[in-house]
Amino acid sequence: MAYEVDNNGVPLGRDGRAAWWTGVIYQIYPRSFQDATGGGIGDLPGITSRLDYLKNTLGVDAIWISPFFRSPMADFGYDVSDYTDVDPIFGTLEDSAELITEAHRLDLKVIFDWVPNHSSDQHPWFVESRSSRTNPKRDWYVWKDPAPGGGPPNNWLSIFGGLAWELDETTGQYYLHTFLKEQPELNWRNPEVEAAMLDSLRFWLDRGVDGFRIDVAHYLAKDPEFRSNPSSTSTPDAVKDYHEYATQEHLYDKAHPDIHRIHGRIRDVLDEYGDRFSVGEIHEFDWVEWAKYFGKNLDQLHMPYNFTMLWTDWNATDFRDRIIAQERALPRGAWPNHVLGNHDEPRLSTRFGTERVRAAAVLLLTLRGTPTMYYGDELGLIDGVIPPGNEQDPWGRRYPELNRDACRTPMQWTLDDGMGFTSAGVEPWLPFADPNTSVASQLDDPTSVLSLYRNLLRLRHEIAELALGDIDMFEGNANDVLAYKRSLDGETTYVAVNFTNEDRPVEFPTEVRQVLSTSAERTEAFTAILLGANEAIVAR
Repeated sequence: MAYEVDNNGVPLGRDGRAAWWTGVIYQIYPRSFQDATGGGIGDLPGITSRLDYLKNTLGVDAIWISPFFRSPMADFGYDVSDYTDVDPIFGTLEDSAELITEAHRLDLKVIFDWVPNHSSDQHPWFVESRSSRTNPKRDWYVWKDPAPGGGPPNNWLSIFGGLAWELDETTGQYYLHTFLKEQPELNWRNPEVEAAMLDSLRFWLDRGVDGFRIDVAHYLAKDPEFRSNPSSTSTPDAVKDYHEYATQEHLYDKAHPDIHRIHGRIRDVLDEYGDRFSVGEIHEFDWVEWAKYFGKNLDQLHMPYNFTMLWTDWNATDFRDRIIAQERALPRGAWPNHVLGNHDEPRLSTRFGTERVRAAAVLLLTLRGTPTMYYGDELGLIDGVIPPGNEQDPWGRRYPELNRDACRTPMQWTLDDGMGFTSAGVEPWLPFADPNTSVASQLDDPTSVLSLYRNLLRLRHEIAELALGDIDMFEGNANDVLAYKRSLDGETTYVAVNFTNEDRPVEFPTEVRQVLSTSAERTEAFTAILLGANEAIVAR
């Protein structure tokens, strides 16, 4: 096993304590978090200036920062032209060093977003690769001859629309791009590519980075025979109508079994540096296949992200089923995780409704496993409204109903002009979502969403079983109430979440007292209560 596990199944760091990555991760979209230079776009010095808020006001344990490497910004940093430099929009290498140093001073871990599947078409490697068929870096990318009758080599599609092949007129071959044509696919079957990319990891590990979120981690290995994908028989026609990519079963353009060798090599590099960490963006909904990304000996990803709750309706039965399914799928010693929001999906308040965000917060922060929060969710931020013609997201320009700009609007720190995100009079890169909410306006309000998150995060640090304990459902309640207990070393905390707009009775296995509620005050001990509409409670 790649790391030690205690008697309760909790991963341990090399110091014998619970691994740091069992704590709470907070995702920062750097363009939208804090603008320190007054240009309307967030930057690294801005993030550094808000680290005290993240650690001491909010109470998270680690930050994941979406890409800020040098990039032409065709896909806002997910098209990297230099893996070992900072884009001037965001600052300098010195700024990244200062951020890491200050985070570590505050005992915050730092996770960078690494994009190994593809680079920018302006990366020097690709510029060389496309220059001629005989260039030494030609095989650093995925090039193929046209089909025998002409046209693309196969039928693989781009997630951003159209075919995943782009003809290079100069050399007469096609290159592969699962995303934009400005994002050519790196060839991980080439040992030189593997070595160069692993060196880019070492570059940041040498500078103190604690871990990496690996972008589209399941795409690094494709079918070596480049077989065409079959048509989808399971995708609803309504989905196919607005998203061409969904018309295929993606059997051959991702997740080839060789992917696990690659993740083993990545893990080898991380393990050279001690208690470092990797979490992979894995869109895999077959639990058996998902679990393989941990590795047979827990020697691949520390965690493949569990995205199932991002697409779950607000329904107690569905949430219960997904929680149980993940627990059953976990290999021995593996650690679960939960995600309710990120930079690609509508915000919690928009998806579930503002009346349910408090219950969702309790759910996220009391389940067994590592929770990943998305910036602004602690305020209950809603999706912004993007005026027609002002779309920034390349995916959204092609598929307006999938536009991701709305969930990426700037963080709202104050109610002043610029909302504390940027200087007064400066237009931010996206409009603010809600002129009536901010950190400052919620901070001293004990009934605010921010206060709830702060209290929940405090409880995770004070009550060991909430952070590290086992989880078991307790029965005897209505199907639309999700009720579970967290237990560790003889101590138990109970959680109940009402998924309805009506009161629901809840019975507890023993007499308890309320520790936290999203909407009610209870001072007496109880074994049964009437849970209010959309109420969640923590009791022990």
